[in-house]
Amino acid sequence: MAQQTQSTPAPQQEVQRLIPKQPECNIGTAGHVDSGKTSIVQAITGVWASAHSEELKRGITIKVGYADAAFYKCHITPPPEAYSTSPVCPVCGNATDFLRAVSFVDAPGHESLMTNMLAGAALMDGVILVITANEPVPMPQTREHLLALQMLGMKKMVVVQNKIDRVDAEGARKNYQAIKQFLANTVGADAPVIPVSAQNRINIDALIESLEENIPTPKHDLSAAPLMYILRSFDVNRPGADVKSLVGGVLGGSLLNGELSVGDEIEISPGVAEERSGKYTPITTKVASLGTGAGMTEKVGPGGLIALGTALDPRLTKGDVLVGSVVGRPGSLPAILTHITIDLQLFDQAVGSSALIKVDKVKATETLRLNIGTASTLGTVTSARDTVAELDLKKPVVAEAGGRVAISRRIAERWRLIGSGLVR
Repeated sequence: MAQQTQSTPAPQQEVQRLIPKQPECNIGTAGHVDSGKTSIVQAITGVWASAHSEELKRGITIKVGYADAAFYKCHITPPPEAYSTSPVCPVCGNATDFLRAVSFVDAPGHESLMTNMLAGAALMDGVILVITANEPVPMPQTREHLLALQMLGMKKMVVVQNKIDRVDAEGARKNYQAIKQFLANTVGADAPVIPVSAQNRINIDALIESLEENIPTPKHDLSAAPLMYILRSFDVNRPGADVKSLVGGVLGGSLLNGELSVGDEIEISPGVAEERSGKYTPITTKVASLGTGAGMTEKVGPGGLIALGTALDPRLTKGDVLVGSVVGRPGSLPAILTHITIDLQLFDQAVGSSALIKVDKVKATETLRLNIGTASTLGTVTSARDTVAELDLKKPVVAEAGGRVAISRRIAERWRLIGSGLVR
């Protein structure tokens, strides 16, 4: 096993300005592919969150991206211009007051990447729903993402009417009315709609003001046992690096409750599959380093995205192998489930395609895709009644009773979201 011999850098640290303190709130993005979600995050943070090589080649978000920002407010300049991400007011040049630090979770919009979007949504305290001003409302994935967010219980939302520079005043008004009509009777009915041009950084100050007013920092229980969802896992060692400089595998994610410190013993569950038996076994290791947008630290709390360095052999973490696992103190984590019973809440129609397709009842022997927290797995239905289904899982998950499950069915060669459920 490779030992941690030096500090593990926090993701994005080399390209992003350090913030004053660990972020305490995760704000996600949602919306149709190419609506400008990543550009919105870049306009706020200065970081292009889609840094994966294939993402850069194809121009879409594939992995869940992340970036941190600090919000400031000038006490002299009137709002919304008073709001920025700078300790010096861009308008008057005076020192600004630090408000808070946040992490942005940039989720993919492409229909084939809905699993990644749902994984990112599991960590969101609030969301920016991005809708373009120059396209029909709603686009298929906009509808799907909104239903997914509603299904997952998301209530804190700001809507961005992006690419406002692509339409004239009359077109912007018609698009705004279409957005409000689309959001009526949904979780976004009362959400503010902020017109923005991410490419030209127009109205970003008004967006920050709206985020401050509508997505508050949640209260966390620091005394609870730590529980972290793993959203990314990777090997940060460069090819050809000297063996003495090698560091252990790194986990990216967010603490839901509790605190973790360097040196703590942790368990990762369900862990990795044994080569011969295929059985998943939890992994025990120690926290070797902790990184946040504020830099390296000895202790982290809930909220914000963190990089947790371990003493694990990097082969166990490379390529997002541990995405969907959870981290906690040994013996404190929920049970590993290979068979699951779900109380079903199905939609009337499947979402994600331009054609609205009626959702049939769940049937025995069919295969469904389940998303629980940041985990995604396939399940074969062994028993199905009107509102209850039992499934054998291809890959085990860690979940507690009452946990929310997103359910997708294979329709016309694509996985389509058909509803949600609660773990019994």
